[in-house]
Amino acid sequence: MDAAGSHRKLQLQELEEIRREAYENSNIYKERTKAFHDKRIGRKEFHIGDKVLLYNSRLNLMPGKLRSRWDGPYLVINVFPYGVVELQDMGSQRSFKVNGHRLKVFHEDLKEHAQEEEDSTFGLAIYP
Repeated sequence: MDAAGSHRKLQLQELEEIRREAYENSNIYKERTKAFHDKRIGRKEFHIGDKVLLYNSRLNLMPGKLRSRWDGPYLVINVFPYGVVELQDMGSQRSFKVNGHRLKVFHEDLKEHAQEEEDSTFGLAIYP
């Protein structure tokens, strides 16, 4: 009986050791995955006077297949620490604060450039 009891204690200790190793390996995996993910995140920096687009997360009910979820452009008035950005609506001059993760830079020049390209190539189709 004593031999069986000591053998059972040894088995329980081994099981506890295996559980502890699995827990440590799980933590190591989570840390590596988080570091890999964080390394790939692009940092956004906004400056006063930038034009930005705001992600509309409340567009839930039947948004439409081709409807954009980005509203704007808005003007950046102030940039606070920890990602808070104060915006001003271009039309109504209303200002409000949002999380910087919901913003992306509005590239006005690219839109105008694409329109100019489209206008210049309109009607100049070359057929083989």
